[in-house]
Amino acid sequence: MDQMQLFIKNMVCDRCLMVVRQQMEALHLPYKNIQLGEVELSVVPSSDQLQTLKKNLGDLGFELVDDKKSAIVTKIKSTIIQLIHGSEQVELVTKLSVLLSEKLNMDYHYLSSLFSSIEGITIEKYVILQRIERAKELLMYDELNLSEIAYNLGYSSVQHLSQQFKKITGLTPSHFKQLKENKRKPLDQV
Repeated sequence: MDQMQLFIKNMVCDRCLMVVRQQMEALHLPYKNIQLGEVELSVVPSSDQLQTLKKNLGDLGFELVDDKKSAIVTKIKSTIIQLIHGSEQVELVTKLSVLLSEKLNMDYHYLSSLFSSIEGITIEKYVILQRIERAKELLMYDELNLSEIAYNLGYSSVQHLSQQFKKITGLTPSHFKQLKENKRKPLDQV
């Protein structure tokens, strides 16, 4: 039995997984596994099924990735988003470079330059942007204090988090918290 792997851009949360799963089932496409950014199909779909899937996913804000390099970048982004925004807080005990190299089975320098060439920013900058978006989310929930947020996001100190937060948003975390309007960005636009 032939198998196929699809890479899908803009899958950033559990709801995205659910929506993609529904699309697979609606098109009667059997799959082995669905995770952020990729679907492992049990069979190779017909070209009509693939076109319909591409259109349906596009209508929902997703994008099927056709070329291998973009697929790798999608996997990098999905790994980072899962790490920072995932339901279980994962401690960064290993360096991100080691984690990405092991997960994608590729040299980190290659991954880093590929990511930069396609996205226009470094992996490190992307991680910072994701961490700040997560900090915004946690600030809005108002369940954790700044010290707990800094710890959960792997910052060495509250001061370090505050400096990066201000550099990215132009606001201090406490000023951001006081604002009534939502200043968060969807994860696929970070």
